[in-house]
Amino acid sequence: MLNDLVKSRIDDKKPRREGLTFIVDKLQGVDKDNFEILSPMIDVVKIYGAFPLLIPEPILQRKIKFYHDFDVLVSTGSTITEYAIMENSLDRFVAEAAKIGFDVIEIGENSIELSIEQKEKITQIVKSKSNLEYHWKVGRKDPRHQLGVNETLLKIDEAMKIGANKVILEANQGMAVGIYDERGLVKWNFIGALTAKYPPMNFIFEAPLESQQSSLIAEFGQRVNLAEIHIDFVPLVESQRRGFLSKATYGVSAFARKEPEGGPASKFIYYIIKSKHPVEQGELINLTHLPRRTVQNAIEELKQQGLVMEKNSLDDTRRKTYYPIQSDWL
Repeated sequence: MLNDLVKSRIDDKKPRREGLTFIVDKLQGVDKDNFEILSPMIDVVKIYGAFPLLIPEPILQRKIKFYHDFDVLVSTGSTITEYAIMENSLDRFVAEAAKIGFDVIEIGENSIELSIEQKEKITQIVKSKSNLEYHWKVGRKDPRHQLGVNETLLKIDEAMKIGANKVILEANQGMAVGIYDERGLVKWNFIGALTAKYPPMNFIFEAPLESQQSSLIAEFGQRVNLAEIHIDFVPLVESQRRGFLSKATYGVSAFARKEPEGGPASKFIYYIIKSKHPVEQGELINLTHLPRRTVQNAIEELKQQGLVMEKNSLDDTRRKTYYPIQSDWL
């Protein structure tokens, strides 16, 4: 209907490089007729968690074939990959995943910590199977053990160094994890810190909540890559990519500017860094007359909030200098 009035997709043919939509299979029922309609809007389906270990292999193969028949790639979750790594069974897992028909191995560090050398080895194992791709995921599921901005950027740097084109940003249930606060709202300061270093298209944003999907599409346009989308939300996501507004759109404050959180010291230090940068820690102590520990704690708070970036001094690499995050999204 009204085809000439509907906004076209910039990258409308699969395999797409931009505007990717990843859904999750949690063993919910999928109606074949409805999925035929939705499949052109879906790029990858992830079979959730350790579920592949619970499904008899012939049934798992049929499930994967179902998606392949509709030109949709199938990925493992990072949970099962981490389990295989911890059990020293990654080679076997990768071989069996390729044999069964998986297209993508998702790799993360939710429960483990991997060195860059280990990551390179894992990548080589996956690449040894010519029919397999890999996706690196950054972040942790537990709201109590979240990565700060600098830690997140370090993990992204490592993923890019070993050849990842895009990095998935962990969101779990969409509350108090990664780029989302405890209410599920987007932390634009966090995203600003990431996109100040890497273009938005280098990321696949997990966005399980409708309001998050609307916010990210409003901010970055139809080219934004979204993951962890419930199948019922796929038409809404596609509608917004094509320029139609959803009910969630009207509650979005996509361009709200972030003010520093915390005590007076953090706000004072942030004002100084914004007004006078680059600035070293010693200068901040002299300018504010605050104790060294207070200044250090304030800097750490601002770094965690994604408002301040730390770099080595150009004059003396032993010293650290601080800059405000310069981004259109703050």
